[in-house]
Amino acid sequence: MSKSIIIGSEGYLGANITGFLESRGENVYCYGRQKKAGQSKTNFRRFDITDPISFANLDLDVDYIYFFAGLTGTGRGFEQYNQFIDTNEKGLLNLLNCMKLRKSKARIIFPSTRLVYKGAFRTRLSESAEKETNTIYALNKLACESFLKMYRNAFDVNYTIFRICVPYGHTANNDYSYGTVGFFQRQAKAGQNISLFGDGSLMRTFTHVQDICEKIYIAVQKQETVGNIYNISGEDLTLYDVAIRIAEKYKVRIDFQEWPDLESRIETGDTIFDGRLLDSITYDGVKKNIAQILD
Repeated sequence: MSKSIIIGSEGYLGANITGFLESRGENVYCYGRQKKAGQSKTNFRRFDITDPISFANLDLDVDYIYFFAGLTGTGRGFEQYNQFIDTNEKGLLNLLNCMKLRKSKARIIFPSTRLVYKGAFRTRLSESAEKETNTIYALNKLACESFLKMYRNAFDVNYTIFRICVPYGHTANNDYSYGTVGFFQRQAKAGQNISLFGDGSLMRTFTHVQDICEKIYIAVQKQETVGNIYNISGEDLTLYDVAIRIAEKYKVRIDFQEWPDLESRIETGDTIFDGRLLDSITYDGVKKNIAQILD
């Protein structure tokens, strides 16, 4: 049985990985800005990743540190760049410096994003595919990947990075779905038509959060994954594919809209993942898909 810290346990991915690990009897210690209603009360402590002093009392005698805290968003990073840099980059650097000083042997588990890639039309992107950052958030994530590599090279800090394309669904007993799928579902459940920019032909890799948690859980137990980066596979679907399935279930229509100027400028194009590297050490494909959650 392993011992893990979840930093950012109140966020979408953090809450789901917390519930997943607890369901398997793992020892989990949660840190975040504030505990949300319904979240496990086990070992929760308030924690500010932007304050280096907060890390002084962090118990690093653990196997894994899931660093799932941070600000997300594309356009708003341009307006809140100080907060994005302080939270997303300096927050991780505070942890890395603490681990360096205390010579911690724990392994950082870090979630990255599809937004570090330069999109390619109908082409599966491997971990080494060309990178391009169109937003502050994307640059934060790519910088953090580099910080982890630097600290491993210089100070033997252990890490594994998992790049996630479009997560959705939940592992807990709630009705919340994140990002694109969640946005479509919330509109449809409210009886509103689904808003879709352009013609919906952009393609993404959609992965249920249960598969995300399970693949991470299996992978981090293998020593060969230390110091490596992995794409998490899923279903390759267009935005229209997903929107029409949700629209049909809730008997609403799709409203096709012009791309707003900023969104059109920062859009990456198709981002679909080649996840064979991770699949080879976990399992092929996914156990849950879009059709199942809509049945």
